[in-house]
Amino acid sequence: VQLVESGGGLAQPGGSLRLSCAASGFTFSWYHIDWYRQATGKEREWVAAITSDGESTGYAGSVKGRFTISRDNARSTASLQMNNLEPEDTAVYFCRASNNRYTYWGRGTQVTVSS
Repeated sequence: VQLVESGGGLAQPGGSLRLSCAASGFTFSWYHIDWYRQATGKEREWVAAITSDGESTGYAGSVKGRFTISRDNARSTASLQMNNLEPEDTAVYFCRASNNRYTYWGRGTQVTVSS
């Protein structure tokens, strides 16, 4: 079982990044997907979620209107499009797959927003 995040890096305030989460070793379409983030010295916080069928999404208030979560079950991937980035978005971003039996986490990808 693997979840591998990619797409992180350095962005300027107001810029954009697109994170990807590639899954393998399990039936991706059976799992809800969440994105979390953890800034240095802070607790991990929930960012966004999408249901297993992709029909419903949810966002933390701090990112609503700027971030968009999506998934492609045929490719076993999920994405987080991040627009209008702010320095406060700097964190390690994690992908999580979960259902009522199992939860899997990726190792994260660093996002740094700085001028």
